[in-house]
Amino acid sequence: MPGSHHLVGAVITKEASHPPGSLTGVTIEATGSFIPFKAVFNFRDVGGLAAADGARVRERALFRSDTLSRLSDDDRAAFAELGVRTVIDLRRPEEVSSAGRAPAWAAPVYRHWHLEHPYWDHSLYAGDVARYLADRYVELAGHGAADIAGVVALVADEASGPTAVHCVAGKDRTGTVVAFVLDLLGVDEEEIAGEYALTERSEDAYSAWAKVNVPGFAEAPPVPYYVSTPPEAMLLTLREVRAAYGSVEALLTAAGLPAGTVERLRAKLLTG
Repeated sequence: MPGSHHLVGAVITKEASHPPGSLTGVTIEATGSFIPFKAVFNFRDVGGLAAADGARVRERALFRSDTLSRLSDDDRAAFAELGVRTVIDLRRPEEVSSAGRAPAWAAPVYRHWHLEHPYWDHSLYAGDVARYLADRYVELAGHGAADIAGVVALVADEASGPTAVHCVAGKDRTGTVVAFVLDLLGVDEEEIAGEYALTERSEDAYSAWAKVNVPGFAEAPPVPYYVSTPPEAMLLTLREVRAAYGSVEALLTAAGLPAGTVERLRAKLLTG
């Protein structure tokens, strides 16, 4: 249930602006900072993006990833160098039960914070990947606003330190949360969309691993909206959230984002 938390040992678990227009042919570049691990393929540093008032997003302060349950002892030394203090796991409870959580050595604090949202209705897919994904992300924003607000407040908390946010693929739930954080930091929507789109670069490495390690993966036909992150999807999401709620900040504030969170977020995650 949203808002309910349970303490389990040391683990807390929980059951920019452009006028709207055609997105045809949008091409957005972003650099991004992928950090390779043995079986974690979409781990990257969100830092370096230009933000409001000439500032930049601080490096080594916010990371995003696919599931950290696949971290192995071979990754331990390299992961420790990042200084991650808090891991925020956005997966559904059954996903955590099935695949496990990040190893205890990954961070002193592990928070499981499932984002409330419906299961995807695959019958709604009509061949437009960006449109289908944007609809799912706007749906997530509506149903999961209170949970997203809670995650954003946790990221903004100085006590959380450097934070890694992840779901299963690090694509949809993580992508939406990170996009909203970047919006609150004053990052331009095209930069946000470009950062989101980087996930697609990790798909080949994941697929090669999954063909060997995931039963049935090699025989299953790829689902387009599972393997693609067109920047148009995030542009549509941000624009439609603004159209429906006024702004990302207005949406999250109405859902319970504590007063002062945006200021704390900017103090923690912006530099220069």
